[in-house]
Amino acid sequence: MDRAPEPHAGWTFLTNHSRVLAAIAEDHTIRVRDIAVRCRLTERAVLKIISDLEQGGYLTHVRQGRSNVYHVSPDTALRHPADAPATVAELLSILIHHESGHPSAAVPEEEQGSDLQ
Repeated sequence: MDRAPEPHAGWTFLTNHSRVLAAIAEDHTIRVRDIAVRCRLTERAVLKIISDLEQGGYLTHVRQGRSNVYHVSPDTALRHPADAPATVAELLSILIHHESGHPSAAVPEEEQGSDLQ
């Protein structure tokens, strides 16, 4: 069984919402359990974040068998007025570029430049 996420005190530069969105953008069939481990969140927190992202129009999913397949809406504008006119695709390109130095987070070449389905 997975251990509980390590607590983190203080603030961070990235939100949990951006971490979850980036995890889904890299693997459209990723399980909630795997997102939780990667982002060091509880599964319940991940489910709430996915719900927030779907309600905000940043993400949709379809059920395929016992799994979900997610679709990220790359042209959706970021929520905060100070971020205008940046889009989800621009945010994810920064995050993916940052994580490309980590072997577990590398994006396959065929997905680079894709529409981030």
